[in-house]
Amino acid sequence: MPNRRAPNTTPIHLLPPAISLRKMASSLLLLLLLLLLLLSPAEADNIPSPTIFASVCGTNKTPDPQGFDVHFVDAMEQVFQNITKSGFATSVSGPGSNLTVYGLGQCFSYLSSVNCQLCYAQSRVKLPRCLPATSARIYLDGCFLEYSGRDASLDSVDSADTFHCGNSTFPSGSTAANVTAQLVGNLTGTAYRNKSYYEVGSAFVSQRLTVYAMAQCWLSLNSSGCRDCLEKGRESLVSKCLPASSSDSMAMNAGCFVRYSTEPFYMPVDGSTGGSSSHVWIWLVAVLCSVVTLLALIATAIFWRWRRSSDSEDDGFLEVVRSISNSHLSFKYEDLIQATGNFSENNKLGQGGYGSVYKGILLDGREIAVKRLFFNTRQWIDQFFNEVTLISQVQHKNLVKLLGCSVEGPESLLVYEYLRNTSLDHYLFDVAKKSALNWERRFEIILGMAEGLAYLHSASVVRIIHRDIKASNVLLDDRFRAKISDFGLARYFGEDQTHLSTGLAGTFGYMAPEYIVHGQLTEKADIYSYGVVVLEIITGKKNQNSISTSSEGHSLMHQIWQHHKSDSLIKLLDSDLKGKCTPEEALNIFHVGLLCVQASPTLRPPMWKVVEMLTSRSPDLPVPTQPPFINIKGAESSSRSESSDASYLLSSSMKSLDSGQTSVNHLSVSVFQGR
Repeated sequence: MPNRRAPNTTPIHLLPPAISLRKMASSLLLLLLLLLLLLSPAEADNIPSPTIFASVCGTNKTPDPQGFDVHFVDAMEQVFQNITKSGFATSVSGPGSNLTVYGLGQCFSYLSSVNCQLCYAQSRVKLPRCLPATSARIYLDGCFLEYSGRDASLDSVDSADTFHCGNSTFPSGSTAANVTAQLVGNLTGTAYRNKSYYEVGSAFVSQRLTVYAMAQCWLSLNSSGCRDCLEKGRESLVSKCLPASSSDSMAMNAGCFVRYSTEPFYMPVDGSTGGSSSHVWIWLVAVLCSVVTLLALIATAIFWRWRRSSDSEDDGFLEVVRSISNSHLSFKYEDLIQATGNFSENNKLGQGGYGSVYKGILLDGREIAVKRLFFNTRQWIDQFFNEVTLISQVQHKNLVKLLGCSVEGPESLLVYEYLRNTSLDHYLFDVAKKSALNWERRFEIILGMAEGLAYLHSASVVRIIHRDIKASNVLLDDRFRAKISDFGLARYFGEDQTHLSTGLAGTFGYMAPEYIVHGQLTEKADIYSYGVVVLEIITGKKNQNSISTSSEGHSLMHQIWQHHKSDSLIKLLDSDLKGKCTPEEALNIFHVGLLCVQASPTLRPPMWKVVEMLTSRSPDLPVPTQPPFINIKGAESSSRSESSDASYLLSSSMKSLDSGQTSVNHLSVSVFQGR
């Protein structure tokens, strides 16, 4: 098919794939869980990130970076909604305007849905570095993500296409190069005929050498476009990389990806693939038969490597284990197993981003909540101990109390106080239950949350940023008093830093705009999330599904802002509260919520000031500026007419992975800053 004009691009930055012993171990992660205890924190921090093969930033810049950011975030969010379901997604935000953003994401077919999600999350964090460029693309080890100011979904090849040849070479006189060229030719000649535009296969060269290859087009292409793209990819590899390169070599085009390697890169942990090669199953059987040997060899190698480089860290690590084991924080693993009925499903209270929570009853009759942590590639042992040692020092009536932990059994467990009324969302968004939340209780919950966050931000021993404030993370005791929970896994940032630049973690719909777009985390992100929950409490509506339940396709933020401008906010008061409070009381809560969700973080009041506003109930409150919002139906926006500070308009229509009770990013992280 004819090619479209390619965007101007800056030089392409290639990062060769990291092939190491640790990566080999991580591919067997579910079987090698205990090996994480042997990894240094620095090593563990690198495990989850898929390798970036190439990134391209366009040279054209948008004339309106703030407006473009709005549609970039919305387009990426739409991609997320679909890519985790089917492995492919396209999107458009702001069609018909001069700030339109198109998105395209494609996971390679050998990835599981979970790994697809992780790969997308990594690419989504890295891609905003190209802003305010109007186009960019990134190729990772497992997925592709692109945004553009024009619809590039039908582009098969363009001038930004590139390739990368590995550094290793085939043995002298080997026929492997010819075998590899034939394998790549067979796959590229077949993939465009498949419905999935995907093919993998392997070729046996010798007892010590097998070559693996894959070819995949984006599902937005037609078959002829896929064929053209794959043919260009094949030509690049055969003429540029062969016969010399034997290690990872790849062609990265606008509409496809072609790769060959002497490593079985497309073999996921569960052994399933998207291709038809019988060598996949041979390799899987070999892995399963050799797993005991691999466990011993890898454990020994990593141990000695780590031992040589981290003797001092080892001493400190073991010292922390000993100190916790000998302290009042330590629970016996066997006692917690018995208390929870061996983690019976009947005792399961819920599942968060990084652990399942179970009710337990100790031998002395105390009721507890036990969090069974998922120690996967996104978590690190040192963070577990940070939470135990630091959060245990944080005591406040509006924070869930951490009673201790278990560190001596085969898995790590956190023990919290048990709260009988579970979480706020179980009442607030349940028609049959929310009548239990009368006006007095809702006001006390709003005030209690504010007092708890004010303590975390400015009154505790260490400064703590929660990062995942939402209704499901606000627990209620037997008197319906709010207690903030799910502090996640902690890490520090220096006292002299004004913010922390970090990967996204939290729940869409509650995440602050500056954090989503630029990854800049301060306590203002918590204040934004708090404001969203306040507005949910006063309206009885859930922010995340407000667009789909609105006949006009307007988000909850948009509805509230429209009524605020027309002095009709009282119409949005939850019907269960009408007649139970004065209009002045309700409007005061609306006003405080709007102040907290302003687009500009500098305009959001600190939490101690929010507490003052709620308790004094002064009518002289600052005038709020427009909150960030965007509507999927029509993608309307008028932020610039209100205030230059309202620079980010974000969608909050993301659905959680677990019926709205879990974070879409699988991770809730607290951030600690020592004073």
